[in-house]
Amino acid sequence: MVMLHSFLISALATLAVATPMTELDTRSLVARQSSADDLDQGCKDTILIFARGSTELGNMGTVIGPPLCSALKKNLGEDKVACQGVGDMYHGGLVENALPQNTDPGSISTAKSLFEKASTKCPQSKIVAGGYSQGSAVIDNAVQELTGQSRNMVKGVVFFGFTRNLQDHGQIPGYPKENVKVYCEVGDMVCNGTLVVTPAHMTYGAKADDAASFLVSKVQGQA
Repeated sequence: MVMLHSFLISALATLAVATPMTELDTRSLVARQSSADDLDQGCKDTILIFARGSTELGNMGTVIGPPLCSALKKNLGEDKVACQGVGDMYHGGLVENALPQNTDPGSISTAKSLFEKASTKCPQSKIVAGGYSQGSAVIDNAVQELTGQSRNMVKGVVFFGFTRNLQDHGQIPGYPKENVKVYCEVGDMVCNGTLVVTPAHMTYGAKADDAASFLVSKVQGQA
């Protein structure tokens, strides 16, 4: 009986190793690893609101969202930073890129509501934001719509592969230009007002540390 029991355990272990995760399992795992909802957990000194690029999983994506969050926590302290991805009505679809605002009103509204939630729930916090690809248009338009305390609490914004770079002249209309940093790699044609995606558009993960340093300078340099 003991030998049979051992054999069964060994067989099951072998089967577990030999059976690969299904595509659905893999996507589910990646989505969980690509999401952040820290704003639901309580207030932190600094709150990052980030919008992912088109077709990315989760609410933070994989290219630059999670690396930026990690870099901020490394700089400011794991317990000092809350990272919040833009989800809900922002689905990261492709066709929305062709709309006049390079995204849709529902996505902009979702991001705006997160800024307002952060400012109301955590009035002592400082807010920073970031967006990649279509997500940059989401954050750009959302910040333009902010008023009062919600707007004043936004200390810095970083964009990667800014789809409205040409239209908005590398800034957020009506928002302090010195508080915005745009990352547009050579050869990334979406920064030139097109919807053509080249390999350069996928390289922004390497900018996480630099972008985090910029945001930290804005957080620490403003009351």
